[in-house]
Amino acid sequence: MAHETDVLIIGAGPTGLFAAYYAGFRGLRVAVVDSLPELGGQITAMYPEKAILDVAGFPSIKGRELVEGLVEQASTARPEYFLDRTAQTLRHNDDSVTIGLDDGTEITAGAVIITAGIGKFSPRPLPAGDGWLGRGMEFFVPSFQPYAGKDVVIVGGGDSAFDWAQHLEPVARTVTLVHRRDAFRAHERTVQAVRASSVEIITRAQVTALRGDDTLAEVEITVDGQEPVVKPAQALVAALGFIADLGPLQAWGIEVEKRHVVVSASMQTSLPRVFAAGDITEYHGKVRLIAVGFGEAATAVNNAAVAIDPSAHVFPGHSSETS
Repeated sequence: MAHETDVLIIGAGPTGLFAAYYAGFRGLRVAVVDSLPELGGQITAMYPEKAILDVAGFPSIKGRELVEGLVEQASTARPEYFLDRTAQTLRHNDDSVTIGLDDGTEITAGAVIITAGIGKFSPRPLPAGDGWLGRGMEFFVPSFQPYAGKDVVIVGGGDSAFDWAQHLEPVARTVTLVHRRDAFRAHERTVQAVRASSVEIITRAQVTALRGDDTLAEVEITVDGQEPVVKPAQALVAALGFIADLGPLQAWGIEVEKRHVVVSASMQTSLPRVFAAGDITEYHGKVRLIAVGFGEAATAVNNAAVAIDPSAHVFPGHSSETS
């Protein structure tokens, strides 16, 4: 099936959703593709209940609320969404770009903006957790309520592990955090908050077995040089990070550096009519924050507008002037 649009955005995370709004502000038709089945990217998949503190204008906003606001804002552009589908191929035409999706759909656009974050990501497996996914073990915590009154074990030492430990501590009956090293990758402020809570932290340790009948009942934890200890657990969160993959994009001929797409000051990639914004981009001084992605999205859309129509201006005017 063939579709046509002015701007095609690949990635429906915060940067992609804001880019969709901005394309509409520029009077452009817009379509959005994402390999996930829901809007919001990593926020929706990994930390919808986490408080985000560095979005301008919001002293604190939950990830879910931020996504809801971005989706509502993007709706003014009336975007066409292609979710649960992956961009596979790229073909240049005389004055457009055609992207082929994994379901056979082809979308031809005047410009493409890649806002795919870290690309397609999959969680790192817990060796002892084979066969336990959905039976008490999960990789993400999209909602805290299912953990109410349970004994929860979290495996990992990064930001996600400590964030979830901090948020689940007042909800669960007990929370135990298991990490294979004494040092943690998580933000020091969060580590200190978890240390000061009732969360039990076990280091130099690994979860070596999960036990139960139909669902999880207990886990075996082995500390270096000691006999295994068995703890009750009705839920285990394997927060071991994830493996990022740029996937088919790497075969498109775009300049890539350390799994990121190299862009110019106008967010132009090495390919004509193809721009990028957000965490996926790379340039000197790059800072990977949601706040930065919003600005890059506006820059990419405004420059894409000129690529589509050379008589257009990069500066769109102020939004307040249109009310």
